[in-house]
Amino acid sequence: MSNPNEFQNAGFFPRLIFSSRWLQLPLYLGLIIAQCAYVFLFLKELVHLVVDVNSLSEQSIMLIVLGLIDVVMISNLLVMVIVGGYETFVSRLRLNGHPDQPEWLSHVNATVLKVKLAMAIIGISSIHLLKTFIEAGNIGMPNAKFTEAGVMWQTIIHMAFIASAIGIAYTDWLMQRVSGAGKADH
Repeated sequence: MSNPNEFQNAGFFPRLIFSSRWLQLPLYLGLIIAQCAYVFLFLKELVHLVVDVNSLSEQSIMLIVLGLIDVVMISNLLVMVIVGGYETFVSRLRLNGHPDQPEWLSHVNATVLKVKLAMAIIGISSIHLLKTFIEAGNIGMPNAKFTEAGVMWQTIIHMAFIASAIGIAYTDWLMQRVSGAGKADH
């Protein structure tokens, strides 16, 4: 439907089904509120770092900084889902030519969004795993946050994320080849 009048001339059910995409708007607004919570968490941890820097060990500072990086990566993930999801599934943002438009937004689709999300999840998982490995020296001690089994399961889950991302990327590559071959035949 390239013409808006064609949409108006469509039947009731096609218009209803097409318009139902707007039901996702409150979900994206909720994610914006969740992002505000992450901004608050970031600022709280940053203040903790700055105020207590003289009494913190190097390992504690490293863990706090990794926590800050983790919050930033989750916030980036939220931006990708909010902006990319809205653009892909609800309505165009019409940002063409805007100097702040993210580079990836001009060619976003559901597949690109899935690959970007998978890579972001791997990055977040990597930060969590690095924090676990830093704390792994305390395994077996009374104050240990992790057990050997916990470290093993975190590593297995991280590897599952990587395998999933490879699978998504491979599927995307296959789809592009099939799509390209189909276009060449026409």
